[in-house]
Amino acid sequence: MISDSRPVSPYAAFARTAARHPHHDFLHIPASAQRRYAASADDASDALTLTYAQTLAEIERQIVRYREAGYRAGMRVALLLENRPAFFFHFFALNALGVGVVPLNPDSRPHEIAYVAQHSEIALAVGVERTLPLLRAALDTPDLQVPLAVADAEAGPLPRAADVATDGSHRASLDDECAILYTSGTTGKPKGCILDNRYFVSIGELYLSEGGLCEVRPGVERLITPLPLFHMNALACSTMAMVLSGGCVIQLDRFHPRDWWADVAASGATIVHYLGVMPAILLSLDGGSPPHHVRFGYGANVDPRHQLVFEQRFGFPLIEGWAMTETGGGAVIASSREPRHVGSRCFGRPRPEIEVRLVDEHDRDVPRGTPGHLLVRRAGAEPRLGFFRGYLKDEATTEAAWRGGWFHTGDVVREGDDGSLHFVDRQKNVIRRSGENIAALEVEACLLDHPDVRQTAVIAAPDPLRDEEVMACVIVSPGVARDAQTARALQAWCLDRLAYFKAPGYVSFVETLPVTSTNKVQKTQLAALGNDPLNAPLCFDLREFKRRVATH
Repeated sequence: MISDSRPVSPYAAFARTAARHPHHDFLHIPASAQRRYAASADDASDALTLTYAQTLAEIERQIVRYREAGYRAGMRVALLLENRPAFFFHFFALNALGVGVVPLNPDSRPHEIAYVAQHSEIALAVGVERTLPLLRAALDTPDLQVPLAVADAEAGPLPRAADVATDGSHRASLDDECAILYTSGTTGKPKGCILDNRYFVSIGELYLSEGGLCEVRPGVERLITPLPLFHMNALACSTMAMVLSGGCVIQLDRFHPRDWWADVAASGATIVHYLGVMPAILLSLDGGSPPHHVRFGYGANVDPRHQLVFEQRFGFPLIEGWAMTETGGGAVIASSREPRHVGSRCFGRPRPEIEVRLVDEHDRDVPRGTPGHLLVRRAGAEPRLGFFRGYLKDEATTEAAWRGGWFHTGDVVREGDDGSLHFVDRQKNVIRRSGENIAALEVEACLLDHPDVRQTAVIAAPDPLRDEEVMACVIVSPGVARDAQTARALQAWCLDRLAYFKAPGYVSFVETLPVTSTNKVQKTQLAALGNDPLNAPLCFDLREFKRRVATH
C-alpha cells in the first residue's frame, strides 16, 4: 500500500512515484547530449528515455553496490558525474542509505576539488571515464588518499568503506543530511551549505504550490534544463518538482544555443529552466523557434531589455524567481502572477509563509521604494524551516548570516507600490557570471601568488551576455611590462589554477588602488573602470581566451 504521507527523503519520494506511475517518463537525455557524452563519434547514441520503473531499477543496483561495500549513514561521497543519467542513480541510491553527496564541478581544478574533499571529509569519490583523471590528480595524494570508483554498476564492486561502528541499518528522516553544496562567498574559499532531506522535499513542494503562471500539472510536465546538477536549481528544484509530480526531467549536458530549440521541440518540453544569459543568446540567433509546447520559463536575471522581446518572439512568459542555495527549501519568490512588471527585474511578491524585510546597513527598515538589503525567513515559530542547516564547520558565519533572527541574503532589493520586489544589486563581494558565483577574493589570492603581481583588486564588469565578467585591476612589480603579453600571462596563470570561468576576462594595469584609512581597497572607487572596461586605460580584453576545457 502506498502511503499518502509526506515523503521523508528524495529517495522515498522517488520510490513512491515509481510505485504509482512506473511507466511515466522520469528522465530524457536528448541525442545532442548523448553525443557529447560519447567517448568517440562511433559511440554516439540516440536520445535516452528512462521511466520511473527503469530508473528505480538502476538506483537499486547502486544501492546494493554501496551497501555491500560498507557505505553507511553519516558518510559523504563526492560525485563528479557531469549531467549524466548516472548522477541521478547515485544521488538517490546514496540518499536511500543516508549517505550525503558532495557534487563536484567538472570545470574545477585539482586543488579546488582537493579542498572540497578535505573540508567535507568524503569517504569516496565517484566519476566516469572522462572525469576520473581529474579526480586522481586531486585526490590520489599522500595527504588525502581518497578511494575512487567508477559510476557504472558493471564496473564491479566499490572500494570498501572504512570500518564504521553502525550495523548499517538506517531509518530515514527529514532531518538527515542529504547534500553539501559548495557556494562562493566573501572569504575566498567556497562555503559548504548543509542541505537536509527536508530542504529537498520542501523545495519541490514550494514549486508545485506556486500556481499562477507556474501551475504544474501532475504527470504531464516535461521540464528541460541545461543547468548543472552540482547546483541546487537542477539537483533540488527541478528534479524534486518533477519527482513529486510524476513529471519528466529533460537533462541537457549544458546550454548549446544551436541545438536548443530542436531539443525543446523534439523532447516535448513544457517547462524551461534558464539563466539570464540564455534569453540574450537565443535572441541573437537568426530566425524563430520551431513549434513547441513550452508553457513557461523559470529562471533569474534576464536582461530587462530582453524579457518582453523574448516573450513576444517565442510565445511564453519568463518567470523571474529569487532564491539562494541557503534559502531554497524555505524561501523562494517568483513572479508567477500578474502584474509581473516585465522588464523591471521584478521577481514577484512574497508568499504568506515567507517574511521579508528591506533594511539599511544598520538593519533598520527602509521606506517603500528605497533599495535595501533583503532579509528573509519563514513565518511562524520556526524561521529557519526549510533553509540550509548551516555552513559546514563554520557556525560563526552561519549565525552571522542569521543575526537578529533573519537570514541576510546580501542582495539589494526595492519594493514597488504593489508590494512587488525588484532586484537592484548584490552587496557581497561576489561576481555573478553566467549563473556562477565567483568570490573576488579567491581570484585575488590566485593573482597575488604570481611573482609579477604586487597588488590587485578584482571587481565585476557588466557583460551583455553573461551578466558580469571578472575584471582584475593589477599593480605589477617594477620593471614588468604593462602590456597584452603580461595580461595574457596573468590570465593563463589563473586558468591553470582556477575553474576557467573564475579567471579574469579583463586585466587592467593601474598605478595605485584606492584604499580606506584601514588600508582596505575601496572597490566602489574602481566602479568606473568596471563599468566601461573597454575604454579603461591599459585594460586588455581577454574574454576570448576563457574557454571551457574538455575533461580528459
